[in-house]
Amino acid sequence: MNRNEITEQIVVARLTKRLTWQELADAIDRPLLWTTSALLGQHPIPPELGKVLVEMLGLEESATPVLAAPPLRGGQAAFANGGVPTDPTIYRFYEALQVYGGAIKEVIHEQFGDGIMSAINFSVDLQRKPHPAGDRVVVTFDGKYLAYDWVSAQDE
Repeated sequence: MNRNEITEQIVVARLTKRLTWQELADAIDRPLLWTTSALLGQHPIPPELGKVLVEMLGLEESATPVLAAPPLRGGQAAFANGGVPTDPTIYRFYEALQVYGGAIKEVIHEQFGDGIMSAINFSVDLQRKPHPAGDRVVVTFDGKYLAYDWVSAQDE
């Protein structure tokens, strides 16, 4: 059984058992978006947590070590032939970064220096914010700032 097959089983089992992503996250005491992303194949799930999820979802025990293996992150799920995302929700994030990405980069450099926001030492949160004109989606990316360090291997 491969990771894609297990992911399909997870999606079907969650819907069949009427489990929410939040219930699954609560069962392993992990953040909602991390758990959802992990169950969709984007993070390895520690075996002790994988066992809990496998049991809740009614999957075969053999899924646990596959869930614990380092995944191929990114993948083709949201993108047509590896290009622009085609799912409307995901595309809007792509669109927002096309419009604001340059500005975000400039402000990061201005306020922090020459560097990047880590997506490895990172968390993400999603909140619903009531608004009279229609509820708002608030997404927070929280990544460690990493300064570029221009040293050669010989300098170490």
